Amino acid sequence: MQKKTPDYDNVFKTMKMKHKRLFVPVINDVFERNYPKNVKVDILPSEGYLTETETTDGSKDIEEQISDFLIRIENEVYLLECQSYDDGSMAIRIAEYAFIVARQLASWDMGHATIPMPRFSIIYVKKTERTPKTTMITFTFPDGQKVDYKSENVILENFTKEKLVEKRLFPYIPFYIARYEKEVASEGNIENVIEELIYFREEMIRLHQAGELSDDELIDLKGFVNTIITHITNGNKNEERLVNIMGGTVIETESDKIKIRTIIEMGQEVGLEDSEILKKLQEKIIGLPLTRAKAYLEQYGKQLV
Repeated sequence: MQKKTPDYDNVFKTMKMKHKRLFVPVINDVFERNYPKNVKVDILPSEGYLTETETTDGSKDIEEQISDFLIRIENEVYLLECQSYDDGSMAIRIAEYAFIVARQLASWDMGHATIPMPRFSIIYVKKTERTPKTTMITFTFPDGQKVDYKSENVILENFTKEKLVEKRLFPYIPFYIARYEKEVASEGNIENVIEELIYFREEMIRLHQAGELSDDELIDLKGFVNTIITHITNGNKNEERLVNIMGGTVIETESDKIKIRTIIEMGQEVGLEDSEILKKLQEKIIGLPLTRAKAYLEQYGKQLV
C-alpha cells in the first residue's frame, strides 16, 4: 500500500493550484531548464486511473488514483509526484501516470501512433536507507529491445536551507521541517528547528519586500509551514512555540517597529483596544501592505472581540 500523508499532499496540491508560478524554479532545477519567472504555466488535469489493491481479507479492490502534479510549460509536460517514502510501487505508478498523460498527447495516423512520454520526477519529503536516488522504468519488447525511462529523484533532505532560498525553491520550504520530525514529535531539543524556521521566515519576508513574493504567496507559504508543523507535533507542547515563529515577526529593524505601531493605531481607530486581539491581528497581517492591513482590520477585527 502506498504511504501518503494527507497534510503533505494537501499542502503540495494547494500550492500547485494557488501558486503555480512558484514551481517554475522547481522545474528549472529538477529538469535543468531556464524558464523565466513570468513564463506561461498550465496546470493539466490529473485524470485518475484504476488500479487493483489487496484488502486485509485477501480480496481485491479497484481504486482510482490521481497523480500529484501535471504542468505544461511551452511544449513540454512535466509530472511531479510528492511522496513521503518509497513503498516499492512508485516506479509502476509513475509508469501508469505517464501513460495516461502520453495518451492525451498522442498523435496517430494509418498504422502509426506517436506517444510522447512526459518528463517526470519524484519529490521525497523524507529520506530513509531505502529512498532511491533514481526511478527507472524499463520497457521491454518482444523483439528484444529495451528502453529505460529514467529520472533523478528529488530528496529534500539533501538541500540546505540556504540552497532553497538561493534557488527560490519556495514549494520545498514547508516540507523542510520534516527532517526534524523525531525531535519535534518527541518533544526533544528543538533549538535547531527554531533557528531554521526563523531563517526561512526572515528570508521570505526579505524576498517579499524585494517584490519576489506576493502578499498572498508570503502569507500562504507561512501557513503551509504551520500546517506541516501541526501535523508533526500532533498537539504536543512544541506546536504553539513553532507555529508562532511563522505566525508573527521578530522586530529587527526600525521600519518593522514603525509598521507595528501603525497597525496598532489603525486597530484602535476601528475600536480594537484589547492588546491580545491586536497581537493576534498583527501576526496575521504583518506581511500585508498597510492599505490591505487596514482593510483586514476593518473586516475581521470585530470578529475577534
